[in-house]
This record gives sequence, structure tokens and C-alpha cells, in this order.
Amino acid sequence: MLRAAGAAAGAVGIGTAVTPAPAVAAGAYAHPGLLHTRADLGRMAAKVRAGAAPQTAGFARLTANRHARSDWTANPQATVVRGGTGQNYGILYNDIHAAYQNALRGHVSEDGAHLDTAVAILNAWSARLTALAGNADRFLAAGLYGYQMANAAELVRDHPDFALGRFQEMLSTVFAPLSDSFLVRHNDAVVTNYWPNWDLAAMCCVLATGIFCDDKAQVGRAVEYFKHGAGLGSIRNAIPVVRDDGLAEWLEAGRDQGHALLGVGLMGTFCEMAWNQGLDLYGHDDSRFLKGAQYVAKWAMGGEVPFTANTREKGAVNGWSGSETVTEAAPVDPAMTRPIWAMIANHYTGRRGLPATYLTRIAAKSAPEGGGGDYGPNSGGYDQLGFGTLTFTRDRVAGVGAGVDGSGGPSAAGAGGSAMPSTAGSAARPQAGATASPSPSLSASASAGDLAATGSNDVLGWTAATGITALAGGLLLLRRRERVRVRGESQ
Repeated sequence: MLRAAGAAAGAVGIGTAVTPAPAVAAGAYAHPGLLHTRADLGRMAAKVRAGAAPQTAGFARLTANRHARSDWTANPQATVVRGGTGQNYGILYNDIHAAYQNALRGHVSEDGAHLDTAVAILNAWSARLTALAGNADRFLAAGLYGYQMANAAELVRDHPDFALGRFQEMLSTVFAPLSDSFLVRHNDAVVTNYWPNWDLAAMCCVLATGIFCDDKAQVGRAVEYFKHGAGLGSIRNAIPVVRDDGLAEWLEAGRDQGHALLGVGLMGTFCEMAWNQGLDLYGHDDSRFLKGAQYVAKWAMGGEVPFTANTREKGAVNGWSGSETVTEAAPVDPAMTRPIWAMIANHYTGRRGLPATYLTRIAAKSAPEGGGGDYGPNSGGYDQLGFGTLTFTRDRVAGVGAGVDGSGGPSAAGAGGSAMPSTAGSAARPQAGATASPSPSLSASASAGDLAATGSNDVLGWTAATGITALAGGLLLLRRRERVRVRGESQ
């Protein structure tokens, strides 16, 4: 199991003036209600019509993307393979992003041709796709593409030509079962074998498909796992250490920058979809996600951050076993980016009125955010739907952000990186952990039988929005350090 030490979180209240719509409490799911609500779509369209900044710059990135063209033609497959031989999953993620981008463009521009294209793409896939295959990476395919397909379809679910029932059946039989299985069995590996982003992808799929299919039990499982799951994707395992300065250490910062950004983006996606159904997971556990996202934002911009050494057990159940210790945060390239920051920053600063210095800075640096196809040709550039500058930029809500003591909320200090008082003291305490899986780029330790060696490494080759490659841009990458000790790689 993961062994890590963490300082107790400070008992600081958060602003409560803004709450999510109580859709779940009322016993029904709101549609559209995944990453974007009907009100969100109306806001985007109004801002673009008015020529408002920065939404118009965000819309320009959307219309410039080749996936957003109304002449896109789907290429559905009966079986999609990710991992091993015969891989064809690039076909799927390109079509998903074309469906999402056309649906989004159609709503903002009120051009029905783009909505028709999105429907045609999604209908083609639901008419043909029957299976996901491959090695352990098939679970990544289920998680990432399941939540994305649900989001694209949610934008056109009321279109008269959309085959809603058939699409729900595809999500329920092809995508959700693999993600549900992963959260329960972890591919028959020990529970800490896979890093947080594996769990988080599966969690996003289970939540998104549950909402899309109006499956309350499925949504309940996803939310419970976020709060208390055994794997490394649950919030206290992904963010095991909360410090007195108001920042919280992100576990996967000990792996590499690309996968840490992936995890933060996925947790933000999970929280946003839950928020739109009346569940405030952004604020869960004294806004623990805010503190973790602030930590990653500071680190990703080249700032020095602490990192508490942790050891995770890995291997197969009743098979080979080993362990790995990570002692410090990985080097970073400040030019590397993902389209994840506008969503998170706008929740905490826009909806909640909380200061969040690092999030604000990195969101501004990454703007205007693009989407799939704008961040390199490999799968890592398609892990988020993107376009957050357009979709999530909102006016700050007046009169929110004060904590229960009127101090301005938990991030009045922590979000800005200055000292934040804690009533819990500064002594470190151990905290139970859960799942994991490192990439071969961490060390030469990944043996042929190491389940942790699976997963895409193309994040290391992404291009930043500036066109500077991740491996060429940052002087910080020149800091070569021995960070990992590995024992018992195989039987």
C-alpha cells in the first residue's frame, strides 16, 4: 500500500453563497448536464455575439480546428484496440473530438449543419462499435473516450435525428463496464499498482455515462469512489499531503509533468460534471482539489514545491510483486501545457469568488485554450476536450468568496501561495493510500511483466501552445536527478 506522510489540513471555511443546482437531490438529472449546461451554452453564444473577450479568441481557436468542420466524415469501427497489436484507437478519438467540436460550434454559432455533423458521427459509432480490446490500455480507452463520447452526445441528445437509446446502450455495454471493472479489480493488480490518472479516467467514464443514461446507482458509485475509493484516483490518495501553506501535494508530480497535468484535468472534469448535477465535489474535504491544483499549477510554471516521499506497492495479485519509492517532484518544462486550467480557475475564482493566484496565472498563460488536434498528433493531445477559454470563462459572481470567518475562503492565503493558518498543527501524519502505475520513462525498471509499464508515454513529446516541444523548451529538464528507487521488479 502507499505510504506517505501529510500535514493535517487547516480548518478554514469556504464561501457558501454559490451552490450547484440541486438536480440530483430532486431525483432527476439535468440535461444537458455534463461539462456544459443549457445556460452555459447560452452564455457562450451571447458572449461571442457580443464580441466579448476572451470568449471570441476561444471561439476562433475552435473554428480554426480541422475537427470542427461540418464536412467531417466518421470512420466507425466494430472493435477499437488500444495497447498491443492492431491498434486503431486514433480513429475513435479523432471522431469523438470532431463530434464534440461540431456540436459546440453549432450551439455557439447557431449553425445547424455542425449539429447535424455531430449527430451523424455519433450515430455512426453507436451503430457499429461493439468492443474495446488491447492490453491494460483498453481501460484507458474506456475511461477517456467513454466520458468524452458522453459529453459530445449530451450536446445533441435532443436533436431529432440522434439515436439516443442506441447510444445509451453502447455506453452501457462497451465503455462503462470496463471502467466499473477497473475501479473494482484494477486489472487484477494490487490496488496501488496504477497511478491516479488511470482511476480518474475510469471515474469520469462511470460518472458521465451514468448521468447520460440516467443511472443513479452508477453515479453513486463514481461519487463514492471519488471520496473514499481504495485506488490512487480517490481524492485523498491523489492528493495525500496538505501543507500549512495552503498547497496540497499531487502524488503524480513524482512521476512526470504530463501525467500529473492529465490527472488534474480529469479530476477537474469529474468535479465539473458533478457540479452540474448538484454535487459540490470542488469543495469536498475543505476544497482539497483547489489546494492540489494550485500546487500543480505552481510546479508546472517552474516554481519550487515540496514533495513528501512515498512508496507504493505494485504487481499482480497472486503474481509478481515489488515496490517503488519516489522522493521528489519531477522536473518540468514551463512551456508544456494542457487545456485544463480555464475550467478549474473559473470555478474557484468565477463561481466561488476565491483568490487562486497560481491557477489564475497558468490559465492566463494557457489562453486561449484549444482542443483535440491543437496539442500534437498523439493521443495525449486528445485526453481533454478543451476550449475552456470559450466554454468556462464566466463573470465573477458578486458577493461570494468570504469564508465562515469572513477571511475570504480557504485560498485567501493558500491559493496565493502565502502562509495559511492551520488549527490542526504542522506535524506530519501518515495517510492510507491506494492505486498506481508508473511509466517506463521514470526509470529503466519497467520489466516485460510490469503492469505499471503500460500506458501512453507520448505526453513527453507534446508540443506546447507556443510550438515549443516539451523536451526542447525548458531548462528545468536539464536537472537530471536520481528520484526513484525500485525493488523487486519481477518475480
